[in-house]
Amino acid sequence: MAADKLNDSLDALEQAVSAVRQAVTSYQVDVKNGVADAAAAAHGAASGIDPFIFQFSIFVLAIFVGYYVVWSVTPALHTPLMAVTNAISSVIVVGALLAVGISASGLATGFGFIALVLASVNIFGGFLVTQRMLAMYKKKEK
Repeated sequence: MAADKLNDSLDALEQAVSAVRQAVTSYQVDVKNGVADAAAAAHGAASGIDPFIFQFSIFVLAIFVGYYVVWSVTPALHTPLMAVTNAISSVIVVGALLAVGISASGLATGFGFIALVLASVNIFGGFLVTQRMLAMYKKKEK
């Protein structure tokens, strides 16, 4: 009885693995053929909604998620949160460097340079604030 259940479970697992492999293979073929991009473009064209709206709504949702995540952190963990946030800000510097280096117009170069300066100030100021916060926890010698 237990052996039959085990064999049935094993057969079901093998069928599931086979289905997953088939789905992955199908997805890889579709990606190579550009079906996913074409489907997304067709949906955008048929629906009449600008893709900017979708991207902007994701941005707004990310703002709310970030707000609730930061305010739900206990005060003892604000210093590590600041340090990680400053480290993540370095990605902005990489993007700004790419915008400055690869841009085709002077406007893109100007905005890239402004982004580079502001992101650098943000990172430097963030690490300075983190250093001051850590100094508050050090015991003062008498």
